[in-house]
Amino acid sequence: MTPDPVTLAILKGRLEGIADEMDATLFRSAFNPIIAEAKDACHGLYHATTGETLVQGTSGLPIFVGAMAFAVKVVIDKVARDGDLRSGDTFLFNDPYEGGTHLNDFRLVRPIFRRGQLFCWIASVGHWLDVGGNVPGGYNPKATESFQEGFRLPPVRLMRDGVLNSDIVDILAANSRVPASNWGDLNGQINALDLGERRLNALVDEHGEELVQGAFAAFSARAEALMRAAIAGLPDGTYTFEDVLDNDGITDEVLTIALDLTIAGEEMVLDFSRSSPPAQGPVSISRATTIAGCYVALKHVFTEVPANAGCLRPIRFVVPDTTLLGAGAPHPVAGYTETVLRLIGVIFGTLAKADPARATAAPFGTINALSIAGHRADGSRFVMFSFFGGGLGGNPESDGLNHANNPISTATIPPVEILEAAYPVMFTQWALRPDSAGAGTHRGGLGAVYEVEALVPASVSLLGERGKVAPFGVGGGGAAAPNRFTYDTPEGPRNPPMVSKVTDVRLAAGQRVRLETPGGGGWGDPASRDPAATARDIKLGYVSAVK
Repeated sequence: MTPDPVTLAILKGRLEGIADEMDATLFRSAFNPIIAEAKDACHGLYHATTGETLVQGTSGLPIFVGAMAFAVKVVIDKVARDGDLRSGDTFLFNDPYEGGTHLNDFRLVRPIFRRGQLFCWIASVGHWLDVGGNVPGGYNPKATESFQEGFRLPPVRLMRDGVLNSDIVDILAANSRVPASNWGDLNGQINALDLGERRLNALVDEHGEELVQGAFAAFSARAEALMRAAIAGLPDGTYTFEDVLDNDGITDEVLTIALDLTIAGEEMVLDFSRSSPPAQGPVSISRATTIAGCYVALKHVFTEVPANAGCLRPIRFVVPDTTLLGAGAPHPVAGYTETVLRLIGVIFGTLAKADPARATAAPFGTINALSIAGHRADGSRFVMFSFFGGGLGGNPESDGLNHANNPISTATIPPVEILEAAYPVMFTQWALRPDSAGAGTHRGGLGAVYEVEALVPASVSLLGERGKVAPFGVGGGGAAAPNRFTYDTPEGPRNPPMVSKVTDVRLAAGQRVRLETPGGGGWGDPASRDPAATARDIKLGYVSAVK
């Protein structure tokens, strides 16, 4: 049964509200600031037999929404092999090669039954603070296999008939430096699923299974139709673009992400066959993560298309497992964020060739995953993990945003007050970075400067990018400033040999690390910039001279 337009709009709002409320439940109850403050999590509703995304929340991470469809399908396939699926079962896993991203991202998947029949799935994913491995926080820039990044859990029944399996909880606790934090996050995710199940059952009780299923089908059909129309509006042809990663943390050689994009009528092919082979270090990603990254990039470009599985139906993906974008176990994947960010930029660059009116210069393109870990004065262990902001690219309508988050997600940069309250660190600088934006008719956004002092002896690791190859400009716009990381040593400040990747840095109490993040690339010829805008930039200290 297909709902009438008014009912369909009501159901869309209410179903999205359920996912939003699940998000809010986890954000308010998680122990770990990366979920509670940065909102590094998401929730959604998924198709009963295919696992396709039906509904997503508006505040969860889009990259997770794209990958979760693959994760739910993994559970569906497991149930098909093992049988005996019951109401109240909940599956838990973090396998990055089976619908995951990296080992810190834990997924909970639960079936929803109606009248004894499987109606759909609901799911939760959140970034846990530490899951073992060689480096606190999991971002090990020297990893050459996933075993050095943490422990890998395949889909297992965390709950059977609504009863928690305490043996699995014990295994989780034994494999983390901060088990209490993970325990709090796990309970937050379980509570979010409990609430989502109650809200969804109440809605279906009100409207009936047939009408709600009809709404699910209508949502996907509309997304597919709008995506086909958007693709049809682009000129047919094959367009190419490529960009690089600085290195893989092991060998100091650039890695290429190359795209051949073909548009034919209302269909599109994204072919990544020319990309570099799987990396030795932790920047390879799985096919599921690659497709999720494409989903995020296309949603940025075609903003009018609803966010569900229907929008991917007109698109074919060519992601050979001989490339770093289709890697399998045990290739290390902790730095998947860096590779996905470069992937999104490559899609932006390729589509800009097809439609220059949509051209957007490169964003800063790195999360700068920084971990500072050690023991507090009372002997308790801490792991501070955080990611940081930079400048977004200039575009046809405006300058890029200063000190923004990356287009990989809707996450927010954790507030300095929260980080200082939770961990024995002090931020001695948190500011915009002058002269970091690419010049242009519309300049890029500014990057930032973060300086952190350890208040107790601590170990430091960083997994970042854009230290050698800066974010590019388009249409004559200039490149931004590259990433820069400095850390104190007894001999004075140093920079990592691998530019933006380093581990085993030891800080004494009172020593500091300094992170200067890239700006965004510029859009258009800098000579065409409004002189008044240039004067304002100089007055505000954004630039020290005309560029």
